[in-house]
Amino acid sequence: MARGKLRIYLGAAPGVGKTYAMLSEAHRRIERGTDCAVAFVEHHNRPRTEVMLHGLEQVPRKELDYRGSRFSEMDVDAVLRRAPAVALVDELPHTNVPGSRNAKRWQDVEELLEAGIDVISTVNIQHLESLGDVVESITGVRQRETVPDEVVRRADQIELVDMSPQALRRRMAHGNIYKADKVDAALSNYFRPGNLTALRELALLWVADRVDEYLQQYRGEHNIRSTWQARERIVIGLTGGPEGRTLIRRAARMAAKGSGSEILAVYIARSDGLTAASPKELAVQRTLVEDLGGTFHHVIGDDIPAALLEFARGVNATQIVLGSSRRKAWQYVFGPGVGATVARESGPDLDVHIVTHGEVAKGRGLPVARGARLGRSRIIWGWLVGIVGPALLTLLLTNVDADLGLANDMLLFLTLTVAAALLGGLIPSLASAAFGSLLLNYYFTPPLHQWTISDAKNIVAIVVFVSVAISVASVVDLAARRTHQAARLRAESEILSHLAGSVLRGENSLESLLETVRETFAMESVALLERESDVTPWTCAGSVGARAHVGRPEDAEVDVPVGDHMALALSGRVLPAEDRRVLAAFAAQAAVVLDRQRLQTEADQARALAEGNRIRTALLAAVSHDLRTPLAGIKAAVSSLRSEDVEWSEEDQAELLAGIEAGADRLDHLVGNLLDMSRLQTGTVAPLIREIDLDEVVPMALGGVPDGSVVLDIPEDLPMVAVDKGLLERAVANIVENAVKYAPEEEPVFVSASALGARVELRVVDRGPGVPDDAKDRIFEPFQRYGDAPRGSGVGLGLAVARGFVESMGGTLNAEDTPGGGLTMVLTLKAAAGRPPVVPDLSAQMTS
Repeated sequence: MARGKLRIYLGAAPGVGKTYAMLSEAHRRIERGTDCAVAFVEHHNRPRTEVMLHGLEQVPRKELDYRGSRFSEMDVDAVLRRAPAVALVDELPHTNVPGSRNAKRWQDVEELLEAGIDVISTVNIQHLESLGDVVESITGVRQRETVPDEVVRRADQIELVDMSPQALRRRMAHGNIYKADKVDAALSNYFRPGNLTALRELALLWVADRVDEYLQQYRGEHNIRSTWQARERIVIGLTGGPEGRTLIRRAARMAAKGSGSEILAVYIARSDGLTAASPKELAVQRTLVEDLGGTFHHVIGDDIPAALLEFARGVNATQIVLGSSRRKAWQYVFGPGVGATVARESGPDLDVHIVTHGEVAKGRGLPVARGARLGRSRIIWGWLVGIVGPALLTLLLTNVDADLGLANDMLLFLTLTVAAALLGGLIPSLASAAFGSLLLNYYFTPPLHQWTISDAKNIVAIVVFVSVAISVASVVDLAARRTHQAARLRAESEILSHLAGSVLRGENSLESLLETVRETFAMESVALLERESDVTPWTCAGSVGARAHVGRPEDAEVDVPVGDHMALALSGRVLPAEDRRVLAAFAAQAAVVLDRQRLQTEADQARALAEGNRIRTALLAAVSHDLRTPLAGIKAAVSSLRSEDVEWSEEDQAELLAGIEAGADRLDHLVGNLLDMSRLQTGTVAPLIREIDLDEVVPMALGGVPDGSVVLDIPEDLPMVAVDKGLLERAVANIVENAVKYAPEEEPVFVSASALGARVELRVVDRGPGVPDDAKDRIFEPFQRYGDAPRGSGVGLGLAVARGFVESMGGTLNAEDTPGGGLTMVLTLKAAAGRPPVVPDLSAQMTS
């Protein structure tokens, strides 16, 4: 069965109309004859949304009981039995009530998709997992319900539902989103214009990145090389010279003028020549680019203008930033330069900016050596000088009435042979020597115009000429080959230095390393393949690139074995043999990175197991001692009551029964804390956040402490808090019981609450011995009891459970010193939006 398709309406903020748009799409599809059903849609008492539900079939929901309340969730089994063509599922990040089929609603949606049902769903930008910290810094509200970005990215279609901040605030003021009693608080807190504008920009940028992924995939599948100016991408061409920093900053200013612009710095190193780039300067420029939000790329290219244009078109760049040439005026005789060549060949879809700087025309420093691969033009000039040159020289000497003598004639021919060697290498110079010796014999050695030599001295002269020509050509060719070897080694050292630097910088991601390999060798895709034995099939440990990775190393254009059961496979073009040495280093490093990642995973698992063993050891110690103490008391009291040898009075029986009840209560408290700690350790605590008043919870949490041991001060005008009532009650009970345990009998524990901005603080103050600063964090660890607490007083889980519960609700729990001695526990909670938060009057505190 084919997997269903997922369509998501992504909202920039609550109330922009995601659910309305989803229901409108359902009505359109029903009109076209599509079988649609509502699996779960929450209208939140919004009249217009509720009207849109009319005429749509709604699958009955599943009712669940949790902590004395009844909740309704999507019935996945009922939807699968109904099997509509399209199911509407609202609020994708929603956390299901404990006891549901799955923990999160997006997991329910995955089941529907696997069953072949198309799903239309909704999600707000603030619920994306990767944006949680960003949204919290903007709005001050931490989103507890999130959905992994990858779930949304895998959607077959994402449609942005957008609205200007002003229009959304008008909808809020008209009562189309929240009830009238909540409008003012919402407008002054979460729905401020600045918050909405920032959320809107986040949504637009996230969707733009998703569209960019689609665009890159489409261009790769259709082999489109021309630039599509969908968004501004600025490529900076770096040479490693001091002007690079100026270019980077100029490009960053250009990118800042357009939202969503990218900057990509690229350094192109020659594979056939030495370069004058400073590794230190390149490292500084790399850091500068990354600090400005750009990326740095290091590629190899024989023809720098062509390589730069190829890179720019490959990343769909719209602009290239280059610096004015540092060459002196006379150096332009060797060519127009990189900037002019790039500008000439960039085409109409790629703008080239030439930026002036302080190093213009000051010279390049070290010259660029070309190496033994002289290029087609130099070889052609070598043949012209070696063959055409002697012919023209012969024509000139035979038509000029000047008898220079055989020695001078030979020196002139030798000059042309040496020039041919310098330009074209060994073969043109040998041909020039042979051709020149024939011309000397025929035109300048008696008898003239004959292929014979009458004078033995002339024979010696011709032999010396040929020998000198061959020697000079050989020396020039040897020097060229040595230059080429030095150039290759320099290029390889640059690449290996870059590889080593990435390792030292901690760039240990296998994908980033494979991407570096792909860029360096200009390949289409790179994959690291492995298998367990010689007979098992190959599996892909990691791959990058547009093309799918190959199934076997031998199917790729280039494969480099790494050990017996691992290989690096590259697709795109066949590499020369001399590149394989550097490629082997990359392959070995890829294997090391893969092993390191797996070792890190195993280390994390080992740490988790060690922590679990520590918890289990402490639990066994608690069970063996702390739980046995109340059990021993209960058993002794029961044995005494059942004894037939003693006649117990009513007072004695009541005392023994009270001891049994106290021991049972103590056991219940210890076992409850152990179970709570187990839930926290396994991550199964799922708070149900509701808006409540503190004066409804705190008094109920004091039931386990003696009367008169606590003084309570909870103002009635405090804002409501967004918490789980049961978890907060347990947390406060543990904190207060701990404070009463250590407080002197004559000094009651003081519990007070206050509000400041969007926060509510609950303080539990005791006058006990206190805790030193270095132990304030340690007392919140499991199975930790500070000081000389008696063994029978607990297992040291109360504060650990309290902090875990508070943090699961988005709050904090910290310990402070009480002025005058003692310890103060500060529990901070978020104020709910249902009641305007208290804003303290700071005017009386202002000083001049």
